[in-house]
Amino acid sequence: MDYAERYDRWQTLPQVFFEKAAECGDTPLFWAKRYDSWQSSSWAQARDDVLALARGLRAAGVERGDRVLLVSENRPEWGIADIAIMALGAITVPAYTTNTVGDHVHLISDCDPRAAIVSSDRLAERLLPAIRQTGNVRTMVTIEGSGGTSDAIDIVNWRDMIRDGSAMDGDIEAELASLSRTDTACLIYTSGTGGAPKGVMLSHGAILCNCTGAYHLFEDAQMLELDNEAFLSFLPLSHSYEHTAGLHFPISIGAEIYYAESVDKLAANMGEVHPTIMTAVPRLYESMHQRIVAGIERKGGLSEKLFKKAVELGIKRYEQGPEGLSFVERIQDKMLDKLVRKKVAGRFGGRLKAFVSGGAPLNYDIGVFFLALGVRLLQGYGQTETAPVVSANPPRRIKIDTVGPAFPGVDLRIADDGEILIRGELTMQGYWNAPDLTAEALKDGWVHTGDIGTLDEDGYIKITDRKKDIIVNSGGDNVSPQRVEGALVFEPEIGQAMVYGDKRPHLVAVLVPEDGFMAEWARENGRDNDLAALSDSEKFHERLREAIERANERLSPIEQVRRFLVAEEAFTTDNGLMTPSLKIRRHEIRKIYGERLEALYGRRR
Repeated sequence: MDYAERYDRWQTLPQVFFEKAAECGDTPLFWAKRYDSWQSSSWAQARDDVLALARGLRAAGVERGDRVLLVSENRPEWGIADIAIMALGAITVPAYTTNTVGDHVHLISDCDPRAAIVSSDRLAERLLPAIRQTGNVRTMVTIEGSGGTSDAIDIVNWRDMIRDGSAMDGDIEAELASLSRTDTACLIYTSGTGGAPKGVMLSHGAILCNCTGAYHLFEDAQMLELDNEAFLSFLPLSHSYEHTAGLHFPISIGAEIYYAESVDKLAANMGEVHPTIMTAVPRLYESMHQRIVAGIERKGGLSEKLFKKAVELGIKRYEQGPEGLSFVERIQDKMLDKLVRKKVAGRFGGRLKAFVSGGAPLNYDIGVFFLALGVRLLQGYGQTETAPVVSANPPRRIKIDTVGPAFPGVDLRIADDGEILIRGELTMQGYWNAPDLTAEALKDGWVHTGDIGTLDEDGYIKITDRKKDIIVNSGGDNVSPQRVEGALVFEPEIGQAMVYGDKRPHLVAVLVPEDGFMAEWARENGRDNDLAALSDSEKFHERLREAIERANERLSPIEQVRRFLVAEEAFTTDNGLMTPSLKIRRHEIRKIYGERLEALYGRRR
């Protein structure tokens, strides 16, 4: 039976895992860095832990249909917990590690979980107060903390539950036969770029539909070595993108999964583990682009000239095809494969077959930059309500300004107002406890995505904007903020940006300078390297104005930014100005800077 038939036969995500565990046995599945070395756990070991944890949770009262809250950073235990919960027919409710006590109160009050799993005492400090306020959760499993009782909450150590569960009776695998693709697998709360997060109900079939599409995406290009791929995971597993593309799809093809230490150590980790496939969001590629360009400019000399030539010819080859290069340029391009592009591949571990970009629109200039350097970058599209992947660029024919054609089994149409509508097994079952919101988003089986887009002659989807994010200026023109922000952060001086201008004559922006540029400028000008010290400098503002002018050259007149202000601090998840999936929270940024942005329309700088 080939894999295409397997995906149709599989009914649940735990079934996929147990079948692959039987095949892969003692080969490594999960990798994590502990005590400065990478340590693995095998498929067989993970299977034993899943079964033991499932029995332990059942003994703690978790039954079919119950919700179990999972609060943990990315680590092997995350996947083990997720599969064990679902193996009972229960529903995993992932929560972000950045959640406040109030965020946890909202989730617990909304979905009424029977139990919770938390990775550390540090995260429990924000979870326990929420549990006490709601009085819902009776059992909390702690991966690293000790057991005990607190305010009638039974706190159980992970290792103790695994040990006790190993001695219990019960054939968990056999019991899976009573579950089907239509059963709810997880309840994923949207990260909330605006308003309270909503719980999206996703079935096993919805995620399996995504896995099927991802399999065909790579297999059609003959890129997969089944049971021999390596994924490096760093996006939060509590986000549907990583949950599907970074956990369950790799499991379905028998891949190894490495967990990055942190975003800061991601580049070093890539060099250590040599991943073959990696999923990320545009913010990562923007950061990589800025670091690569800054590093090359610091080197200067012949290295910089060769690098820029490789980018120039690579872009020309992508945009005009091989025939667009002259005979001499084709020879130069081949030489640059060895002199430049091979070194770039080494920077990413040397085995990388593809980066996949999703979660937000990818700036064209960033995408074509990586393609020019020989890095296969596949932009895809989706949202939590579609489990989440709808489409992706096929490796053999990349159109980087699109998000590719829809996956097999996905129906897509464009509504009269340009909104993208999605139907198929991948669509959500609805929002938990929110029938009115469900009826608004899911009509006659079609998910109304809120994204505006078009289809080209090859069926590739081009996203033009978010329905609710569109800026309508005072002249009635529609402006895509994401497109403008993408052009701004392409410039090496600008790290982050948010543009503003609804019902106004032109756009203004809040800018966060790029860290490397800011440090270099402060050093050269004898200033302290912090935003407060630099924001009063007219010379510093002049450099940012020059960057904006370069970005404006690539934008139409209505998209150009006229004035700007410098943010008081970077947009981060810690200060609530970015979602855990690294999208800016516009409404929160506007709360802080709205008055100052409005003031830009009344003065010249």
